[in-house]
Amino acid sequence: MKKPELLVPASSLETLKVAVIFGADAVYIGGEAFGLRAKAKNFSMDDMKEGIRFAHDHQVKVYVTANILAHNQDLAGIRAYFTELKEVKPDALIISDPGVFTLAKEICPEVEVHISTQANNTNYETYRFWHRLGAKRVVSARELSLAELSELRSYIPDELEIETFIHGAMCISYSGRCLLSNYFTGRDANQGSCTHPCRWKYAVVEETRPGEYLPVYENERGTYIFNSRDLCMIEHIPELAEAGIDSFKIEGRMKTALYVATVARTYRRAIDDYFVSEEIYRANMPWYLDQIANCTHRQFTTGFFFGKPDETSQIYDNNAYVKEYTYLGIVGGINKEGFCRIEQRNKFSVGEKIEVMKPDGTNIPVLVKRIQDEDGNEMESAPHPKQILYIDLGQPLAEFDILRRQEKEEQADEQ
Repeated sequence: MKKPELLVPASSLETLKVAVIFGADAVYIGGEAFGLRAKAKNFSMDDMKEGIRFAHDHQVKVYVTANILAHNQDLAGIRAYFTELKEVKPDALIISDPGVFTLAKEICPEVEVHISTQANNTNYETYRFWHRLGAKRVVSARELSLAELSELRSYIPDELEIETFIHGAMCISYSGRCLLSNYFTGRDANQGSCTHPCRWKYAVVEETRPGEYLPVYENERGTYIFNSRDLCMIEHIPELAEAGIDSFKIEGRMKTALYVATVARTYRRAIDDYFVSEEIYRANMPWYLDQIANCTHRQFTTGFFFGKPDETSQIYDNNAYVKEYTYLGIVGGINKEGFCRIEQRNKFSVGEKIEVMKPDGTNIPVLVKRIQDEDGNEMESAPHPKQILYIDLGQPLAEFDILRRQEKEEQADEQ
């Protein structure tokens, strides 16, 4: 059985490097246009060049999203964009639109094309269709069960790869094709500008009583009627591998480096353990479950993999995320005094107990002994986001180690 690829999202150059160091086999990113996460930080062409170089130096692939449903006015820009990407040399382009696919094959035929989940890939004839046109991989629709994926695998060429989402937020709409955002705000989800109205609270207004809002109740638990739980398949690596899935995809191109590191590290360990032996994988399950719960997340579900979701796959009473850890920063190097250089992300103070998260799976509790700014001035706390600091944690650390603080609280509307 072939070991599946672990495919991890990245919203920025920093997050890409974290994904690579914490265990990704491949990373998918978006440029500044033509992807479906316009609100993500995304990559300038210079950052994309550096990110691809860094990933390739670590034998990790980079895929670039260009998966909008294009209109006429988009095509000239896409043509110019692909001409630039040809020089950057990503490993693949992720595309949903047949017109955009045609431009990609014309302008950069040496780059693999992967067909996005937005293309509604629900049956083996669709996979065969894209294969005949030259696609290397097809991303399955999230509405498919494991039984359907296994059957699909048996009907398509061996060289055609299947990529499947196995972790992250679930869109309420069919294969992510949602019109709510466009209707309410004029921001088109299929053009990359989704405002996530599925997470909003709703009420009913009766036609003859304008302004009188009637709450929507489902078993008296609340009114978040579109609010899905997050997908998590960490307990089902054997079934996913046996179904013949080539790439395990993590959702989250708008997530923090801490989230990406946590998910990448946990799934990396689970996949590697299973391919040593299923006994080791089963024995380490408590560790996987504990670590994956450290991510910012909603409650978990297995989505459509074992049948159609029912009412238990929704969260009705709130749209909050469980947040057990706060992201403090990433070690960017060590100065001559042995202090760690970090770009601070959230406030912490001298004397505070925090945790170092390392790529090998270890988490080390440490005490913040000293904090200095770039000029060597002593500081009692680090209150300013993105400030460059040098900190003494009492022991040597490595570049890309992540600093975090345990919180155990809920944070509403975090992306």
